[in-house]
Amino acid sequence: MLRHVVRAGCGPWGGGGGWSPRPPRPSGRGKGRGCADPPGPQHPGDCLRTAQDKNPRAPRGRRPPGPPRPLFHAGGRRRHRVGGRGRGDAGDAVGQEVTGGEATGAAGPHADASMPPPPDSTGHVTLPPGGPVGIPSAPQAPATPDPTVTTLAVLLIGPAGAGKTSVAKYWADHRRVPTAHISLDDVREWVRSGFADPQTGWNDNSEAQYRLARRTCGFAARNFLANGISCILDDAVFPDRPVVGLGGWKRHVGPGLLPVVLLPGLDVVLERNAERSGNRRLSDEEVARIHGRMAGWYGSGLPIIDNSQLDVPETARILDDVLTRAIASPPKW
Repeated sequence: MLRHVVRAGCGPWGGGGGWSPRPPRPSGRGKGRGCADPPGPQHPGDCLRTAQDKNPRAPRGRRPPGPPRPLFHAGGRRRHRVGGRGRGDAGDAVGQEVTGGEATGAAGPHADASMPPPPDSTGHVTLPPGGPVGIPSAPQAPATPDPTVTTLAVLLIGPAGAGKTSVAKYWADHRRVPTAHISLDDVREWVRSGFADPQTGWNDNSEAQYRLARRTCGFAARNFLANGISCILDDAVFPDRPVVGLGGWKRHVGPGLLPVVLLPGLDVVLERNAERSGNRRLSDEEVARIHGRMAGWYGSGLPIIDNSQLDVPETARILDDVLTRAIASPPKW
């Protein structure tokens, strides 16, 4: 009878105010009714389960903590998605790490121990193998340009009798790369009938033919340069006369044109002019006037070669030296 009272009063649904411990079982082992009943509950949870087994409609209470649930199914996959819903690739990556059959590396319980370790990587970019860093070497000095093998466009300037045509021909003949010589006086004389000779006076007709000859020389020079052929031109360009100045040559040939002035003494110019013949020979007064105007090139910044005491080969050698400096530091004109 005491045993039934204890069962009815245990738990929050019994008649009593709480659970009472079961009194010790009588020491007698008789065959009475008390010994035939099942043993009483040993834990409050046993009391709860006993009450629910007897009355299935009884209210269910909080279950006591049971054994931990298995993390993996029999196939090796996790019960729940580790990354969670809405986390993108990060959750999937974590789920793959805990999946025994599909994980890469050493994350899964079924990973192959013989697989090589993954390479060092950051995202999708494979890191290069490490190595010692060498000491950077000192920058090399730029090589000195060689005017004998460089494609150039040179303009020789000087008065009549300065030796422009002779030096230009010799320089073009002794270069190691293809080089052409273009003389403005030769191009002007292409006009046979109706040639406007400058010795008869400078007028509109002679100026128009000069402009046409200069434009033709510039067109030929550009074609030569476009095909890898250097060229040297010669003309009596005046520093104080824009009509026959450097601007037209720069416009027709290009900004890379290198002008060099040949300016010997007046006595040398007069002597060389006396050796000429035909329309190339000028009067001494005209030669002196032209030579005086050419003196304006001093102080212009252009390189000037005084070849009064130089022959043609030596003048050509000095021209190479001048062009070497001009290539390294082009003159401003």
